[in-house]
Amino acid sequence: MEIQNFKKKVATYKTILKNTRAYRTVWKEKLRDKIINKLTEITNEAELDVEITTKSDFENLEAVILSLGDVKSGMYQEVSDSIKRHLIKHNGSLVYQQLFNGKVMVVVNYPFIENYGQPHPPKTIAIYRPDELREPFFVRHLEVLMNEITNWEDYDDDEPNQRIGFKMNFQQPAPERVEE
Repeated sequence: MEIQNFKKKVATYKTILKNTRAYRTVWKEKLRDKIINKLTEITNEAELDVEITTKSDFENLEAVILSLGDVKSGMYQEVSDSIKRHLIKHNGSLVYQQLFNGKVMVVVNYPFIENYGQPHPPKTIAIYRPDELREPFFVRHLEVLMNEITNWEDYDDDEPNQRIGFKMNFQQPAPERVEE
């Protein structure tokens, strides 16, 4: 009786390993290119300037990265009368990361300015099996990216508890606790 439970667990394990191999094959044969093509099509139609690259340092751990680019932040340090050291701003990105098991994690990387505090941690949108990643989702993912980076760019104190994407030394101290 007890061995039947174990056999079911072994069967489930084997199915998951088989799925991983299948998901990796789908990524290589069509999903990676589908992601690139859909993101290119949508951003071109919206007239959004992006750079789409593939990061493939490791086999079966590739990523498709849609970047909004890097620019001078507008902030700089005057080193001398003729030299200015500009702070570089990374405008944010949307990443489709192939996971170890062949599934795809979609993540927003927030904008950040180099040497100016700590970047805000990435926001995970979702994790998908390759067949779950359908065309309407790409528009939704890009909308999430636009919402998140717009909120980051438009940071002010109008909304209580809204945090900017970096932490600096001039934050407000936490109120002291009063023991009763």
